[in-house]
Amino acid sequence: MNKTFYNPQEYVRQLQSLLISDKKKIGFLFGAGTSLALKQGASDKSKVPAISELTKSIIEKLSAEKDEEGNDIKSKNKIALDQIKTELTEEKYNIEYILSNVIQKKEIIGEGTLNGLNKTEFEELETQIKKSIKEKVSVHHYKEEKDFVENLVHTDFAEWVGRADRKSPIEIFTTNYDFLFELGLEYKNIPYYDGFVGGFEPFFDALSVENSKFSLHCTKLWKIHGSLGWTFDKKREKVLRKSTEHIEDKDILVYPSILKYSEAKKFPYISLTDRLSNFLKQDDSVLFVCGYSFGDAHINEVILSALKTNTTSHVFVLFYDEYKEKIEGKDTINYALQNDSKLANIAKESKKISVYGMRNAVIGGVFGEWKLKNEPDKEDTINMNLYFDEDAAIDESATITERNTTEHPLKGNENWTGKGKFILPDFAKFVNFLTSMIINNNEELKK
Repeated sequence: MNKTFYNPQEYVRQLQSLLISDKKKIGFLFGAGTSLALKQGASDKSKVPAISELTKSIIEKLSAEKDEEGNDIKSKNKIALDQIKTELTEEKYNIEYILSNVIQKKEIIGEGTLNGLNKTEFEELETQIKKSIKEKVSVHHYKEEKDFVENLVHTDFAEWVGRADRKSPIEIFTTNYDFLFELGLEYKNIPYYDGFVGGFEPFFDALSVENSKFSLHCTKLWKIHGSLGWTFDKKREKVLRKSTEHIEDKDILVYPSILKYSEAKKFPYISLTDRLSNFLKQDDSVLFVCGYSFGDAHINEVILSALKTNTTSHVFVLFYDEYKEKIEGKDTINYALQNDSKLANIAKESKKISVYGMRNAVIGGVFGEWKLKNEPDKEDTINMNLYFDEDAAIDESATITERNTTEHPLKGNENWTGKGKFILPDFAKFVNFLTSMIINNNEELKK
């Protein structure tokens, strides 16, 4: 069976033409991976922990308890969380699923106990989880520090948004609860609309979210998993947006995954996922996905269902799939996008989804590997460095061990392979690629 290869130069030209076209409706779906991105030399204070790191640190904190003599003891929370881990399985044991599980049990427990906790203890555990999430994600507290916001990748993204000249406003969908996109957009004075109206206590207005002509010329920012600054006012039955300092930890409105399904009409989550669906149902809509690995079944269903109803929309997934694992005691780099992986299978079922991994891609329903068609010259290499990191030439006479040794001397008979790493799935690299188009367009105008 012949192996399929994709020339990154060809597909990047396609991305560029889509991104500069004023006829296309451009949207982005950004996941947790985008909050990890850092500009070269920027402080890691702006880095929000990945979901695995966030989960680990919060669980360790909530499980820790000592007796009067300072010895570690197995607390009630630890016993409950260990049991919840068994129920969820390792694959789903992340802070969102844990929070979902806790809230669901709090709602149904009545006067009894589950996992060794009663209703009051589940309520306290829910509050502690939300408080811990808030503490870990609240990097916006550094916004007054010199150059903090200016050095955010999200600020450079906002720069590109502000320079993009198009008929339809850009729509940003994000599963993140942090304020990094808000910080960037506001720093660059980009008007945006997020579904809230009013000045004193802005409230979520579902009708305006449904109306595609509302705030017609504003960039749209849709936080489909909620936000640290959202709270539900039970008395007025409204979702309000406030400063995080004015929201009690237990009232933070970040949507636990299980409630997305058991209460499908839960407000305002359904309004925002409907907006994502309606965006994709528009003619000539293009959605770029970055930092999201298709771990939310409900969002995946929304995307796939919408694509079935529209012949002209398309989704490009920039999938950061590089990871490290120990093999025979050594750190080895591997890539998650493989022919039989979950995301590859999703893309094979829908040719309207193209997945660009770092080594491999699924395009038109066919799995293949990135490989340059021709060896680039010096000028081509400079441009190509924005999106492709070419592998070093290989000495075919060397052993595998020698090839992986940096001290291995070149003998002059190395073979160019054309293979390499597609780097746009890294949000920082993707934004650098976007801003390079601003520079190139300006240079063209000067000619």
